[in-house]
Amino acid sequence: MTKISLSFMFFFFFYHFTTSILAQSPAQAPSQTQAQAPVATSPISPLPAVVEPPSQVPLVQAPPYRAAANPTNVTKILEKAGGFSVFIRLLKSTSVSIQIENQLNVSNSLTIFAPTNGAFSALKPGTLNSLSTEEKVQLVQYHILPSFITIQNFQTLSNPVRTQASNTHDYPLNITVEGSWVNISTGIVNTTITGTVYEDNQLAIYKVDKVLLPLGIFAQKPRKPAAPAPAPAPTPSTVAVKPDELPVSSLIAPALAALLNDASGALSLTGNGILTVGLAVISAVLLSLVG
Repeated sequence: MTKISLSFMFFFFFYHFTTSILAQSPAQAPSQTQAQAPVATSPISPLPAVVEPPSQVPLVQAPPYRAAANPTNVTKILEKAGGFSVFIRLLKSTSVSIQIENQLNVSNSLTIFAPTNGAFSALKPGTLNSLSTEEKVQLVQYHILPSFITIQNFQTLSNPVRTQASNTHDYPLNITVEGSWVNISTGIVNTTITGTVYEDNQLAIYKVDKVLLPLGIFAQKPRKPAAPAPAPAPTPSTVAVKPDELPVSSLIAPALAALLNDASGALSLTGNGILTVGLAVISAVLLSLVG
């Protein structure tokens, strides 16, 4: 029993001693991580904008089947696409929209370049109002090709391309293809096709961001030279007759000279130097009497 008590006291003393030592030992300081200075980075320059080629997906899808009695309505297609209200108004006011429907109704094919409202807004104020009715018709027809042309087939055309305007001399249109871009030039305006509005096997409508201005209407015409002023008519000069120059007697010479000088048109010298005698008969009669 005594041994057990001693053992227990020894264990208790050892436990108290180790606990005191551990309590007096300093706690470990937390590790400090040295802050790193931020690494300077060079500014990233923005990448250049990539110009995407125009989409060939039509804004308005062609119906899978169209009855022969119902030709394609171009103005409704443009209204559905949106952004072509000025061009629609021109198509209707010039009655070209009716011509298009009639042509499509007899199985003719067409290609239309449709300028956006922004294209018309870029024109000088009053441009359309300054045109005559016939010029407006020619302007609209200049945007129409008398055949169906897909985007891929524009490169097969020969310049100048024929439009529905009067002729290719006053209304030339040149079309070139560079990659996916179709470029159009009128001699005044250069633009590109920026999208497909509508396409079926008979009609194609393409969007352009500029109005195609033909030379036949918008080219600066040379001024006509002014007509030369007529040459002034020569003014006849009167030749005075002196009494001593008359082959008559001195008695009647003064009276005869006064008579000849006072008579209107008695003697006059024309511009070409020819002496005309206005009252030559009177002079001859008097000379014959005194002779």
